[in-house]
Amino acid sequence: MSNEEAAEANRSDEQWRSELSPERYQVLRRAATEPAWSGEYVHNHADGTYRCAGCGTVLFDSTTKFESGSGWPSFYEPATAAAVELRADTSHGMTRTEVVCRACGGHLGHVFDDGPAPTGQRYCINSLALDFKEN
Repeated sequence: MSNEEAAEANRSDEQWRSELSPERYQVLRRAATEPAWSGEYVHNHADGTYRCAGCGTVLFDSTTKFESGSGWPSFYEPATAAAVELRADTSHGMTRTEVVCRACGGHLGHVFDDGPAPTGQRYCINSLALDFKEN
């Protein structure tokens, strides 16, 4: 990431509030979860890339998306390992692994060990955390 991109991604809370819709702000900056089956990308099957709705970083490729039946867009791996950061999440009385955008720290969703081959991972991601760019 260039210095210009880093400066753009490191915004104040006030800047995030003014630049994101209230729903996106709650997901990306407050780790909220959109209701199952409500997201615009749950059933998206177009070819393209999924980017962070906060900073534009490429996070996932459509070739790794699969129908998990969970109600959220699911991927078996990120576009690059460096695109996301994994963090322990013990909120809500559960132990999970949170997925955040490494560039801006935006909450994306969670990753689970019940995905398909070749990784066995299911990156369960909020549509509100994503923007899609069709190829």
